[in-house]
Amino acid sequence: MAPKVRSYESDAIVVDYDLKRCIHAAECVHGLPSVFDPDKRPWIEPGGAAADELARVIERCPTGALQYRRKDGGPAEAPPAGNTVRISPDGPVYVSGRVRLTLPSGETIEETRMALCRCGQSRNKPFCDNAHAEAGFSDGGVVIDNQLRDAEDDDAGVLEITLARNGPLLMRGPVEIQSADGSACSGARGALCRCGHSANKPFCDGSHARQGFEAE
Repeated sequence: MAPKVRSYESDAIVVDYDLKRCIHAAECVHGLPSVFDPDKRPWIEPGGAAADELARVIERCPTGALQYRRKDGGPAEAPPAGNTVRISPDGPVYVSGRVRLTLPSGETIEETRMALCRCGQSRNKPFCDNAHAEAGFSDGGVVIDNQLRDAEDDDAGVLEITLARNGPLLMRGPVEIQSADGSACSGARGALCRCGHSANKPFCDGSHARQGFEAE
């Protein structure tokens, strides 16, 4: 699905909001209610806070639905020191770092934050759209069997994510997977389930083929 982006502007900063990637994590509302108020129209008022403060809160948005562009000469968002994949219980995988996602069309998205579907039901694949809640997706988000492998090459620390047709998310590049129980594992290559049926979540075990999962 094509992005549905709306922009809100002040003299110092432009806030871009992609409705289709928002899953209402509410970091923005809790962080700066003077700027983000769902009960108002428009619901984003960039002039309600200093640009530096607003940028810091936007960087807390785990889905990447909120982005910003500085008009005042302030710094652009810097990626975190390392790439992480955080497994949320009963929900998506939250990816952060120097991330390059290649879509089936060949388009690449280079961002520092995104939430990717792992229940198989999103209507905005590969991104999460909260379909896991309606589908009753259930998984504790705990890594039991680490299947990350090392890779001989990587693109200067970039985490490359591509989509196997009717199959998993393929990752190449340095990454730490953070389990819901607080443990973590690291590697540089792996395949994450996106059909929702793997018995070794978050990793793929080939269940997509047996279940007839279909996705570009």
